[in-house]
Amino acid sequence: MPGSGLILAIESSCDETAAAVVERGARTLSSVVASQIATHARYGGVVPELASREHLRAVVPVVRAALAEAGVSLGDLDAIAVTSGPGLAGALLVGITYAKALAFASGLPLIAVNHLEGHIHAVLLNERSMPDGNISADTEPALALVVSGGHTHLYLATPADGSWHYSLIGRTLDDAAGEAFDKVAKLLGLGYPGGPWIDNLALHGNPKAVPFAFSRIKTKLHLAGRAPRTKAAKTAPIADLDPNFLFSFSGIKTAVLRYVELHNLRPEAESRREALFTGIDAPARPTIENALAQCEPQTLDLIASFQHAVVGDLLKKTFAAAESLGVRRILVTGGVAANRELRTRFTAESARRNVSVSFPTLALSTDNAAMIAAAAWPRFVAKEFASSELSADPSLALGR
Repeated sequence: MPGSGLILAIESSCDETAAAVVERGARTLSSVVASQIATHARYGGVVPELASREHLRAVVPVVRAALAEAGVSLGDLDAIAVTSGPGLAGALLVGITYAKALAFASGLPLIAVNHLEGHIHAVLLNERSMPDGNISADTEPALALVVSGGHTHLYLATPADGSWHYSLIGRTLDDAAGEAFDKVAKLLGLGYPGGPWIDNLALHGNPKAVPFAFSRIKTKLHLAGRAPRTKAAKTAPIADLDPNFLFSFSGIKTAVLRYVELHNLRPEAESRREALFTGIDAPARPTIENALAQCEPQTLDLIASFQHAVVGDLLKKTFAAAESLGVRRILVTGGVAANRELRTRFTAESARRNVSVSFPTLALSTDNAAMIAAAAWPRFVAKEFASSELSADPSLALGR
């Protein structure tokens, strides 16, 4: 039986170096995140080589800070957990190598955690940490929407024998929703990551001004059920999934580009980028107020309409899948789960349908190590430990 119940987790799958200490998958003693946004912002996206270098610089001080904040030492821990995939190969290897070294030096077991499962447990961790201890957190099945810069997946999460089992219900065929936010923000001369810029500026536009629409996804016979593109994780053949629960966000990204070209908004976007980020008079740290002053009403309407359409597609397919499966509980997690419009509309729709919906805290929505420690706890109890041969799996799949 576990002793202290303390697990130190390390997360380095993309552009955040994170470490956390969590007790029995429910109480967070510390959570430290070193962000690389400033490093990658000038490129409008994550540069893998730079990400790996920054992880190398940050991993030791971040782990030390997490232990100090929790007031524990390695000798107080029961195990060490680490993200093994999916993600950037070089970035993952930094966290895995350091976690293996710590585990070996301290004689502690090592637990490998799927990053996507970690996001699902971010919601469960939040539920477990509530004063009433939310009894449904680990007893009721749920439909989980994992929506971020690299992923848009629907999973049926089912608790059984103290563990969780996952079945893939739907996924994106191309761009993830968060990736579409980033690319549209870059196209419009806004900052990286694009989600917060789009979310805040959308408040000032008309969401019905530009009638974006998503067409029904049809299986392409010549692909024999394979995905047209594989983003971030291998998965079941598309032919095994219901087309009604498949996502595609490359089309709306292209539609925004066509709108920009048709209405000659590109010069405005270039001027905005220059004024906010590269010009002599550009503020050191551009704010939403700076960006708002640089946006014409037509651009604000475009931003609001884009976000409204993306959130609407996520909402429609998630609730349709929940109804089809007979699930009364929905978990929404990942970086895009921090979006205000998404939270508002999902909450309203869940009330209308009498279905419960849960989100992680804003801090747990983006990549962090507390969610990795929470996901590691059931594996620790079941003694599912990683071997010394553990390595990075950039295309690690979750579920069946």
